[in-house]
Amino acid sequence: MKDAARAAAEPNAAGTRAPRVFETICDQVREQLASGALKPGDKLPAERELALQCGSSRTAVREALRSLEIAGVIRLHKGVKGGAFIREGDPAVVTRSFGDMVHLGRISLADLTESRVILLDAVLRLAAERAREQELDALEHSISRTEELTRLNRLDERREQLVNFYRLLAQATHNEVLVILVDAVTDIVLKVLQRDGVAPRAETVKVHREIVHCLRRRDAEKAVLLLRRHFKALHAYLFEASAAQSGSAPARARSR
Repeated sequence: MKDAARAAAEPNAAGTRAPRVFETICDQVREQLASGALKPGDKLPAERELALQCGSSRTAVREALRSLEIAGVIRLHKGVKGGAFIREGDPAVVTRSFGDMVHLGRISLADLTESRVILLDAVLRLAAERAREQELDALEHSISRTEELTRLNRLDERREQLVNFYRLLAQATHNEVLVILVDAVTDIVLKVLQRDGVAPRAETVKVHREIVHCLRRRDAEKAVLLLRRHFKALHAYLFEASAAQSGSAPARARSR
């Protein structure tokens, strides 16, 4: 690895100071991942060796390892056979990051709901082309489970099942990036619904069934229209509940 301490001490091209030493070490690990020099399951050198390689203190190395662990890049194990290991990719990291930005106010509810509509439009169009019959059957099963949980008033489980429905829908596109993004956005929206105590909408199960029927007929346009209408009503409901929770005037979701 490069000398992280020297790199952190040098000004960058814009004339500002470079990142701190531990951030430079993190960047170097990420560069090795990008180049293929490091792969999931690989073990990083011990702290002492990393410090020598980077020309930094062990304190900076420990701070870098903690940062990489929080980011989901590595996992740390204690003991004789312990150390820092490169993790398999964890899509939950994206969900946590999006969720943090929403809760910190970096992403507005309007931006989140607008993005959800755009994203699911693309998902439905691809699913209409690519979904296999067993994937459509899995969607039908998920809808039946949501219906059952609604009847039993097991609302927390019902929300989890709704996340599962949209995950299955994204999986039917056979595009892993869309699966990760749909998981993240859906999870955040449903957590906001849970936080604000928004009651389930009776129309959800019916709309989901109609969408799956459209996908079986490969009718993407009708599926998109149904979901847009559903989201418009759901997001308006969500904005009203969030406004009531905060005591402010309801914001408006952007329409397309």
